[in-house]
Amino acid sequence: MKVTLTTHGGQAAAVRLGLPPRVLDTDALPEDAAAELARLVAAAVPTSRLASGEGRPGRARDAMSYRVTVEDAGHATVLTQSDAAMSQEFADLVDWLEEHFAQQ
Repeated sequence: MKVTLTTHGGQAAAVRLGLPPRVLDTDALPEDAAAELARLVAAAVPTSRLASGEGRPGRARDAMSYRVTVEDAGHATVLTQSDAAMSQEFADLVDWLEEHFAQQ
């Protein structure tokens, strides 16, 4: 499974402008970390559509929006939410990804 995290907006939008999305391949992770990521993705998928109005991020001035693209077995799932309307499950996934990328 390959997971891509893209962020948009926020107060530091100009700093991130032009930066590539961050990509994580579960084949490169320890087995327990790959299993945890799969669990977080599975929990975030159904809540992502509910919290964001079928994929449209909520609106708020200077809010960050997040897009997580999950590619697995030839199928891609795109999850999009923002700080203005984010489910706890999606927040847990983004937090885990941000923490992992910070350790790299």
